[in-house]
Amino acid sequence: MSEILRRIAAVIESRKLENGGNPEKSYVSSLFAKGDDAILKKVGEEATESVMAAKDIRNNMPAEKLTYEVADLWFHSMIMLSRFGLGPDDVLNELARREGLSGLVEKANRNK
Repeated sequence: MSEILRRIAAVIESRKLENGGNPEKSYVSSLFAKGDDAILKKVGEEATESVMAAKDIRNNMPAEKLTYEVADLWFHSMIMLSRFGLGPDDVLNELARREGLSGLVEKANRNK
């Protein structure tokens, strides 16, 4: 896994309330304190902002805006993963499992 993903995941874990995270001093801790729905809402917001940034590129907006929004999406997705006991390695392992597998075959296998 990327070293930056590993470091961010470690910081996110340290911000969990059960690990001593303080919602008054940490944005991530405040999300954990608000609960699942707040975290999921934030992921949805960031996904929408990423889509809108991609659409803006078609209207001659800088592509860097998409990079910025996807970074927000990844970050909040990492918080969501952490909330449910998962991390970046779990996603990378799933991507590795799918590597070389036709997307159509992989999707068909989900229905079995």
